[in-house]
Amino acid sequence: MPLTLPCLMLVTDRLLCGGADGLIAAVEAAVQGGADAVQLREKDPDGRRLPPEDLLPLACRLRQATLGRAVPAGRQALLLVNGPLEVALASEADGVHLPESSPPVRRPREAVPVGRQGFLVGRSVHSLEAARRAEAEGADYLVAGPVYETRSHPGRKPAGLSLIEEITRSVRVPVLAIGGISATRAEEVVRAGASGVAVISAILAQPDRRAAAGDLRRALDAAWAAVGAARP
Repeated sequence: MPLTLPCLMLVTDRLLCGGADGLIAAVEAAVQGGADAVQLREKDPDGRRLPPEDLLPLACRLRQATLGRAVPAGRQALLLVNGPLEVALASEADGVHLPESSPPVRRPREAVPVGRQGFLVGRSVHSLEAARRAEAEGADYLVAGPVYETRSHPGRKPAGLSLIEEITRSVRVPVLAIGGISATRAEEVVRAGASGVAVISAILAQPDRRAAAGDLRRALDAAWAAVGAARP
């Protein structure tokens, strides 16, 4: 499955959901509401990333949730693992997502099973230089930000819309805006060049995750129809 545009990507945080079981339910609700990609990005309360042995079972559970198997006639979404390539492959995810500082992930034919040639590699970037480097290293899409102030990066100065404008003028791959994104801000980030948004709190911190995802979906689609439909 390719990245659907405009893309609404949910970035996970089980600490906002009361643990793994709550996260699975939240992801199912978000997908039903209109999220079409889920990035599994998990840390412990001390800020350390989950080790592979803990990340893999969660990835496998999310794979089922994103395939819509828990809900009759459910929607489906891509699953991207922010973690080791081995975890992404073992869980049958649709791709991996890399932090800005990570070395590039190559896709040797022997590493990707038959029928998985569409395996995606995404990368987070915080500057134009990093975006150009990520594209040159083979990234299929970029997540750029933080655009606005955000709970997930306290103390980091937001880059503003200018970062999205600079990057989208310089790369050919889709760029998703992240950081303080809300339904009311969807149009301005799309006008700045974004091909979608990635969010955490805008869905997971809301009492009704399905409704929150639906609001974002409608706002994003309306913005895309108004200013983004002519993009390649």
